[in-house]
Amino acid sequence: MGVGVSIGAPSLTEPVGARPSLEASEAAAQRAAAIRRLIEGLAIPAGAIVVALVLFGVFMAITGRNPLAVYREMLRGSFGTWFSFQNTLQRAAPLMLTALATALPLRLGLVVLGGEGAMVLGGLGAAAVAGHFHSATSIKIGMLTTGAVVGGLWIAIAAFLRARRGVNETISTLLLNYIGIALLNHLVEGPLRDPASLNKPSTLPIGDDNMLGSLPGLDVHWGLAWGLGACFLFWVLMQRTTFGFAARMVGGNVRAALLNGLPVRRLMVTVCFLGGLGAGLAGAIEVAAIHGTANASLVTGYGYTGVLVAFIARANPIAIIPVSILLGGITASGGLLQRVFELPDATVNVLQGILFIAILFSDTLYGRRWLPRKVRA
Repeated sequence: MGVGVSIGAPSLTEPVGARPSLEASEAAAQRAAAIRRLIEGLAIPAGAIVVALVLFGVFMAITGRNPLAVYREMLRGSFGTWFSFQNTLQRAAPLMLTALATALPLRLGLVVLGGEGAMVLGGLGAAAVAGHFHSATSIKIGMLTTGAVVGGLWIAIAAFLRARRGVNETISTLLLNYIGIALLNHLVEGPLRDPASLNKPSTLPIGDDNMLGSLPGLDVHWGLAWGLGACFLFWVLMQRTTFGFAARMVGGNVRAALLNGLPVRRLMVTVCFLGGLGAGLAGAIEVAAIHGTANASLVTGYGYTGVLVAFIARANPIAIIPVSILLGGITASGGLLQRVFELPDATVNVLQGILFIAILFSDTLYGRRWLPRKVRA
């Protein structure tokens, strides 16, 4: 009578307990890899920021300023007082939204730089439709919705060109920024111009009753809440849904995604549209909470700074929040540096440029093995 051997049973030569030990070692290796990724995700960006601060300090020393005194005033102008901290939060709000225009497409391996154009046109669209609604509530909803959709469609244009014609999305979105700014200037100075705006061409004002108010207990507008909510919402979408898994799969290996039947082109357009929603919403909030009208003041550079935020945050919507606050604080301290040290207002842009270069260089450090491998017998 033959002896039946079940599939998967340990062989006669396999030591007792060998398979559980292998499984335990694999689980330990996975935990070690997760811890390594976590440490890299925190240490490498922090190191790049420190290097950028050191280089900026050298630049300040060359100009004859005390770097420590400059950093002290920057800290005071961004987080030193309650007023400065609220100013930082107000500047961080649009950065959270414009960063999404770059962060979400990065999950698919697309480098989108069109946040500035989407934000400008989102603000213009919001101001243009403000007069077509009747109640204050419908005006606010209509402005925010229109601005977000306009921004999403603007970024989706570049995604469609990439998906259908292979046009590089980095170049196309960068050029679309200038087209968006040109459209703003043309429409504000022409068809949509308020006849009462003489020295500074603008659209018709939306009215004080239709402006977004401040958060309870804060001198910060509701754009901060929209930015926080958008970051949490898109984090859930990209990390906890099958849609986000499909997007990450496309970013990891397009060929494997195609072999598995994923609609790669549709995912490109959809994700870029979702990212553009954030930038367009940022423009609508700038109009509804700060300017009250659309004019050249919408070209603030928040879209370009959002690119830096997205790269520092490694395209993680949750990490965008603290990085936006950090960059918002740097921007908020520019006026104080100008008054105390007689530095030009663009000094903080120098720091942001150095920081961007440091972040790009630090990207090559991920996944490297710093300790020598153990040689097994």
